[in-house]
Amino acid sequence: MTSAEPDTPLIAPVILSGGSGTRLWPLSLPDKPKQLLALTADESMIQLTVKRTMGRTGFASPLVVANARHADMIEVQLEDAGERQARLILEPVGRNTAPAIALAALAVDPATPLLVMPSDHVIMNLAAFHAAIQSALPLVHAGWLVTFGITPNAPETGYGYIKMGEILGDRLHRVERFVEKPGAASAQSMLAEGGYVWNAGIFLFQAGSYLDALDQYQPKMLGAAKAAMDAAQNEGRRIIPDATQFAACPADSIDYAVMEKAEQVAVVPVSMGWSDVGSWDSLHAAKERDEHGNACQGDIMAIDTHNCLIHSDGPRISLVGVEDLIVVASGNDILILPRGQSQDVRKVTDLLKKR
Repeated sequence: MTSAEPDTPLIAPVILSGGSGTRLWPLSLPDKPKQLLALTADESMIQLTVKRTMGRTGFASPLVVANARHADMIEVQLEDAGERQARLILEPVGRNTAPAIALAALAVDPATPLLVMPSDHVIMNLAAFHAAIQSALPLVHAGWLVTFGITPNAPETGYGYIKMGEILGDRLHRVERFVEKPGAASAQSMLAEGGYVWNAGIFLFQAGSYLDALDQYQPKMLGAAKAAMDAAQNEGRRIIPDATQFAACPADSIDYAVMEKAEQVAVVPVSMGWSDVGSWDSLHAAKERDEHGNACQGDIMAIDTHNCLIHSDGPRISLVGVEDLIVVASGNDILILPRGQSQDVRKVTDLLKKR
């Protein structure tokens, strides 16, 4: 990465760690969601996210916006990763990504560029990621809001899409429109047409630019977030926004609240080995697989078995003569379902909530 100019503020990574990861049940649970688990490497997802910018020229230590109940676990994992300067902004209640990012933007100088990253994504090609960041910075310093678009390699229906418009600079395009998660036919049509990228949920913009957009499009959200931060408690490196004030904040995603409304929104397309690890199927695709296409973790025996994901935290799992299954044993729970249907895990978690 090139060195930052003397008067250029350091980029502040903002790591969003408020999710509960229920689509990876039974391994991911509210008390220990997927970002705190080692799913694709020896390090946890949040540790891998922290290390993407740690020690690199031009970057400050991160701000981690997290669920207050996970604070102790996150601090331990940050220490283990070698990150001892990070600040934690602890949400007293979840209000989705737009208010979470507002808290971080209010904690830094308005000129600070914020690199907003979910804590539970995979990025295999860091060189491509950082090249995209450098491409985006000139527009960011000019007040634009930049999102990262993943070059699609399949007609995925689980991601939102972005239609790229006019060219604005090196690999940068104005966002023409955002597209909701499509059906199979629409996804195939967009892939064939070209000019579309997947919406990765990774953003880069100045703190002040984001707050200005909130002031214009979501003034109530900005007011509640500011009141919560003005009354926040500081305990070491922990920032604890006022619970009453933050509870009054409307809940919404950054996409709906700001990105789909603002005028100066750009996208930088990038192929960087990205996955949101949003399901057991996507984890199977992201993990190293054996010569039979199986991704195994734990005490596993797979005989004449192909293209399965098999995970066990304890008991030995033996599979014979099967294919295209997801089999997960964690604690007292066992999950078995066909590959390609992992989004149906929600049916289990919804039923468990009712019980």
